[in-house]
Amino acid sequence: MKVRNSLKSLKGRDKNCRVIRRKGRVYIINKKNPRYKARQG
Repeated sequence: MKVRNSLKSLKGRDKNCRVIRRKGRVYIINKKNPRYKARQG
């Protein structure tokens, strides 16, 4: 999982990417291709 300042650029990498907020953190998750996982903050 990558930790990034801006997740907007990562969201566009794959059409299955989802932006999700959990406990004040922003996550990108991708069920089809888990290597796109990322976290902000």
